[in-house]
Amino acid sequence: QVQLVESGGGLVQPGGSLRLSCGGSGSIFKIYIMGWYRQTPGKERELVADITSGGTTYYADSVKGRFTISRDNAENTVYLQMNSLKPEDTAVYYCNTVPPRVSWGQGTQVTVSS
Repeated sequence: QVQLVESGGGLVQPGGSLRLSCGGSGSIFKIYIMGWYRQTPGKERELVADITSGGTTYYADSVKGRFTISRDNAENTVYLQMNSLKPEDTAVYYCNTVPPRVSWGQGTQVTVSS
């Protein structure tokens, strides 16, 4: 059973930065497209960025130019560097394959507020 563990969230002021990490067991990081999703109360989980095993990336329009996704296949880790954060980025952030194939982890809370 693959387990995903997200970390790196926290409280940050608008304009600040955070770096999220996602680690997991198994070989999914080497095989599948990996993505970062986010969810706010009452809304569906949305994909914000993904990256192929070869390094090709996708970003949602809402985060393009501010977020950077990267991966370390050898370490089974995916990162999300978030810069110029806005209050509307406040959410619980999760990682998973794209499309989701494994159980969701606990996520990591990101709160952008002054």
